[in-house]
Amino acid sequence: MNYLRDIKNLNGVKVLVCVDFNVPIENGKIMDNFRLRKIIPTILYLKERKAKIILIGHIETPKENPTLEPVVKYLDNHDIQCSFIKNYRNAYETIEKMNGGDTVVLENIRQYPEEKQNDTNFAKELASLADIYVNEAFSVSHRNHVSVSAITNFLPSYAGLLFEKEVENLSMAFKPVHPFLFILGGAKFETKLPLIEKFINIADRIFIGGALSNNFFREKGMEVGRSVVSPMDFNLSRFFNNNKLFFPIDAIISSNKEVIRKVTNIKPQDVMYDAGPDTVQVLEREISQAKHILWNGPLGIYEKGFKEPTQSIAKAIANATTNGAKSILGGGDTLATLADLGLEREFTFISTGGGAMLEYLAKGTLPGVEALERSLI
Repeated sequence: MNYLRDIKNLNGVKVLVCVDFNVPIENGKIMDNFRLRKIIPTILYLKERKAKIILIGHIETPKENPTLEPVVKYLDNHDIQCSFIKNYRNAYETIEKMNGGDTVVLENIRQYPEEKQNDTNFAKELASLADIYVNEAFSVSHRNHVSVSAITNFLPSYAGLLFEKEVENLSMAFKPVHPFLFILGGAKFETKLPLIEKFINIADRIFIGGALSNNFFREKGMEVGRSVVSPMDFNLSRFFNNNKLFFPIDAIISSNKEVIRKVTNIKPQDVMYDAGPDTVQVLEREISQAKHILWNGPLGIYEKGFKEPTQSIAKAIANATTNGAKSILGGGDTLATLADLGLEREFTFISTGGGAMLEYLAKGTLPGVEALERSLI
């Protein structure tokens, strides 16, 4: 793979940079700027080296008019003055007139159906805007789209500064320092099962929390009440005797957070909303003993206000990091936890990827990684 940091001279070079602009926007206001903050160092790196910067990316909110205008305003307010071009076909003249260090943003790349189709002709058109391509959108690099994949066939292509850090830090999980603890939460069991299958042979301990644990409980014949559970049968009996795996031992089962039951005593009308205090205590002890911690997904229904157990785990991991452990975190609700607590700087690395993080950990590669690896300079 070729890296942006290895290019000696960028003065006047037209650099097409794919970034992840897909941030939540409500009433024109950006509600979470984490991904934007993570790409600013790369933009400033290119500006300092007098490159002509062309930024492309997608956005999906608000659904009725998913435009990048709020993102452009955000960049303008952070010392990155941008020209905004709504149709890339009108960009050629503007780009030719750019001075080194100037930046343009092209409107939402997914307004063109050819983007998701990985269309070759569309890739050629985008490539004609620039001299080189940089992928700085690890978080969408599990998608086989033009701005991630096909475009690398037509331009010398490089991994950006953040992309390189993502691969470097997530790859540490394949050859971790031991003891290695993997904490898996959330609700989408079908996306997490490949990780259990892979890391059962790598990790020393794997905690299965959140709604994921309910699938194990159900297949063991335990009562899960009205708790969130995948309707699919995953044949989990193959894991039942593996002592690397451990699960919640108690749960908050009341919407007012006051009723706690052992998971072996769940009633048919119960809903398990979050991990109970005994579970948190066990997990905190495991965290304190680990030298490498990988965490994805909350312990409870975070978006409905069940936050305290997940926040306790975040604090425990931050403390372990202070004491020398490696900590790699990712996932939307996991990031929300860190934002709520102001702990973002307390970990070894926080991935911008959700689905991309999970797929990279499961497969060791992504379509975007493979596209960069086959690109020739």
